[in-house]
Amino acid sequence: MSKVAFYTLGCKLNFSETSSIARTFEERGFEKVDFAGQPDICVINTCTVTDNADKKCRKIIRDARKSSNHPFIIVMGCYAQLKAAEIAQIPGVDAVLGTDEKFKLHELINNFEKNDHSRVYISDISGCESFHGAYSLNNRTRTFLKIQDGCDYPCTYCTIPMARGKSRSDTIEHVVESAKRIAGEGVREIVLTGVNTGDFGLHNGQRTEHFIDLLKALDERVDGIERFRISSIEPNLLTDEILSFVSRSQRFVPHFHIPLQSGCEKILRAMKRRYTRRLFADRIETIKNLMPDSCTGADVIVGFPGETEADFETTYRFLDGLDLSYLHVFTYSERKNTPAANMPDQVPAKIRSERSRRLRDLSDQKRKYFYNRFLNKTRKVLFEKDIAHGRIHGFTDNYIRVSVPYQKDLVNRIEEVMLQAFDRAGHLSGDIVKQ
Repeated sequence: MSKVAFYTLGCKLNFSETSSIARTFEERGFEKVDFAGQPDICVINTCTVTDNADKKCRKIIRDARKSSNHPFIIVMGCYAQLKAAEIAQIPGVDAVLGTDEKFKLHELINNFEKNDHSRVYISDISGCESFHGAYSLNNRTRTFLKIQDGCDYPCTYCTIPMARGKSRSDTIEHVVESAKRIAGEGVREIVLTGVNTGDFGLHNGQRTEHFIDLLKALDERVDGIERFRISSIEPNLLTDEILSFVSRSQRFVPHFHIPLQSGCEKILRAMKRRYTRRLFADRIETIKNLMPDSCTGADVIVGFPGETEADFETTYRFLDGLDLSYLHVFTYSERKNTPAANMPDQVPAKIRSERSRRLRDLSDQKRKYFYNRFLNKTRKVLFEKDIAHGRIHGFTDNYIRVSVPYQKDLVNRIEEVMLQAFDRAGHLSGDIVKQ
């Protein structure tokens, strides 16, 4: 067999892991293709954050079966860890690998011959203490670098601790070495990612290093990377020291994505979140005082059990009053074996959907307001391969998506751009400033 295809569901962390696993196939002589390339092997890295993610996984398995003549299908990752027996019964699935086992794929599967029954490789997640480093290299522009895995936060709606285990981290030395290798590939931006990124530093249950020390080490010791970006960080872990450091750094960009989940104290307590509205608002205010041009985004869950119309309005007004640049809105989805699934006063699906729509509309308003602030100003843009309607796209340091007329040699370059107008997709268009 010579061709292998990959499909990734879910977060940036999953993308970094899929990319690293894909390289192990390429090192063994396999040709990487997509589903249309008649693959002999299909590897699906799964997510289980929402019920929709589970449904999407089952659809992708069906698509994989149709991609070629009886491909060998491997399903791995979070959904596989939680629902191994269920996945093994899906027609066409040949192997199911859990959270730890996916990094031992070639040890566990020494041939890719189809059998009558699926092979299942799953271990108890509570005993998973090893950290497996990973980073994406799908293009030379931006890389997702995994620095942390697992989570010790028992939020009542979340299955991630059950799927990925306890919080554990890479070491500062190894992350720095990985970043140097990435720089050697010509990558311009590294995004630091994990399940609970700000919890970096736990090794065998003991905190021996700290996130701020990792940031300083990358800034001081890694040459060739022009931008470092922090993916998502809990508000209670986003310290004044981190914010002060980023505000002074020439390479850590002014962009923060901070999970809120609810603007109602009652719902935050029911979710078992580890902060208050006041702390979240303080973090946003501190960011904007230190970095007025910064981009700040937030995750929000609507329709959590017990969320009344008044509770939702409290969240809406709280978000409306914050200097946020955008929202990622999630409709609450019951997850089996979580405390929230058994809570009383489940919110009807129609009401959840309507509340999601209202917050997405608010997000659109906030993004437009944020973008408007930079019209007729210049900003440095890192251009990517994404091309549409004769234009090439990229992102500013503060996460504004920008398009300019296509030029082939712009890919993976950082250029000063005059931001001039909104384009048809609601992003900003502009022209490169001639030096």
